[in-house]
Amino acid sequence: MNWPTTSMPPDAQPRAGPDVEAIAEQVFTALADPTRRAILATLAAQGPATATDLAGRLPVTRQAIAKHLALLAEAGLVRAEPGERRRVRYRLRSAPMQVAQQFLAALARDWDGPLDALKDHLDRTARKPATTPVHETRGHHG
Repeated sequence: MNWPTTSMPPDAQPRAGPDVEAIAEQVFTALADPTRRAILATLAAQGPATATDLAGRLPVTRQAIAKHLALLAEAGLVRAEPGERRRVRYRLRSAPMQVAQQFLAALARDWDGPLDALKDHLDRTARKPATTPVHETRGHHG
C-alpha cells in the first residue's frame, strides 16, 4: 500500500533512515491479527515477559506465541532482551506505533475537510422548506 507523501504530516515525511511507509505497513500487518494484538495488550498491561509467560496468560501455545513474537519483533513493536538463565524477555517498543499513528492522523485530517463540507451541505439542504413535486399537485381540485 502506498500513501502519498503529501498526506503525511511534515514530521513523518520520508527522510534519510528507515522508510516510514514500510514501518507503518509492518505495524498495520502485525496489528491485523487478534493474537498479536492480545500479546501487545498483555505486554502493555503487565510489562516485559517471556514467550512461556505469555503462553500461560493467553489461550495460545508457546510455539504460536514465539512465531507471533518473531513477527512483532520484525515490525519493531517488541524488542527481545536477554534475561537470566538464557530466557528471552520481550518488551514493547512505541516508535513504530507512533509512525503508524502519524499515518492515521494524516488520513483523518485528509477526511476532515470533505466530511465537514458534506455535513454543511446536508445541513443547508435540511433547512430548505420542503416543496411538493408538481406531479403530486395535478388533479387535486379544492
